[in-house]
Amino acid sequence: MSAQDQGKQAQERALAARGRLVSLVIVGTMVLWLLSLWLGPMLGLPGRYALLFDSAALAGLFWALVVSLQLRRARAAARDNE
Repeated sequence: MSAQDQGKQAQERALAARGRLVSLVIVGTMVLWLLSLWLGPMLGLPGRYALLFDSAALAGLFWALVVSLQLRRARAAARDNE
């Protein structure tokens, strides 16, 4: 196996790991957001906390979108370089 093939495999593994991180962030964000919707009223939290949780969830999902687009561009660039 050549050094170039090993470099490509290492890059693909890094992209796959980043993709798994994005999926974990999406799942974790949604689970925490749903828990906040369920626990907030049970604990009697005011509505401003709901806005805080909503904003945090939007930030996490926005981060996941940006990283997903970066992954897509990186994979397309790798495919074009072959």
